[in-house]
Amino acid sequence: MKDTLQRFLFENLAVRGELVHLDATWQAVLERHDYPPAVQKVLGELMSAVSLLMATLKFKGQLIAQIQGDGPISLLVVEGSSDKTLRAMATCKNDDFNDESLHGLFGDARLVITLEPEQGERYQGIVALTGENLAGALTDYLLRSEQLDTNIWLVADDKQAAGLLIQKLPETKEPQYRSNILGVAEADPEKDVDGWNRIQQLSSTIKDEELLELDAEEIIHRLYHEEDIRLFDAELISFRCRCSRERVANMLLSLGAEEVQSMIKELTKIEVACEFCNHNYSFDAVDAEQLFASGIAHQTPKTEQ
Repeated sequence: MKDTLQRFLFENLAVRGELVHLDATWQAVLERHDYPPAVQKVLGELMSAVSLLMATLKFKGQLIAQIQGDGPISLLVVEGSSDKTLRAMATCKNDDFNDESLHGLFGDARLVITLEPEQGERYQGIVALTGENLAGALTDYLLRSEQLDTNIWLVADDKQAAGLLIQKLPETKEPQYRSNILGVAEADPEKDVDGWNRIQQLSSTIKDEELLELDAEEIIHRLYHEEDIRLFDAELISFRCRCSRERVANMLLSLGAEEVQSMIKELTKIEVACEFCNHNYSFDAVDAEQLFASGIAHQTPKTEQ
């Protein structure tokens, strides 16, 4: 299945896994932006990563991943929501992509992960962008910020994006070792003390083309056919932009009538383009007069695909 997130659990092990495959969702981003191949690759990988991280959300809201740097790519942003929707964009300073390492693409950069629940406090984690690739950088972030052993594999081309995540869950209070009749600690046969290492080794055999071409159940069977796996229902993922005329109108209201009227006098009309979906919103003098007369932005549906 395309555009799906497949969660799974290793029975009798404190390990969980996720697989994501993006097809139409990824194409919806590329249809709106003409990104060079190097940018497509890393943006698709970040979209896959955010899809995987969305599954960990225990609240309604947004998860936003940003990479900010002083290299050829100055900004990469992917926004995911708890209802499994995505949008993404990139900003480039130039097209010098001879070095496609993380440092070559972003220069001195930082990775910013923001959690925005509909109710509750906003959380933001910021770390330096390090590692050989994006998967390694995110793995390092999760280990340092969440203290969770995690491995991630990401891949993207001009048609599809995909990813695999395995994560060691917090240990239970039940001991993994027991004392024998001599009082010496020995491995409990009912506890698989080497399970995490084994799952890591099995997962590391995944190939990029398999992530892109095989469906989730085929991948899980190929990697873990000797393990006891519990599959959850696959979840659909889609592209959706949260921009709207209402949001732009509220932004203009915050500027004030004098500032907006001055801009319209100089430019004839104000045009605002969404950086995510490229939808254009236009406000002329009549629109501005109506906007400030009511003081309330009009409700309009969000852009979707």
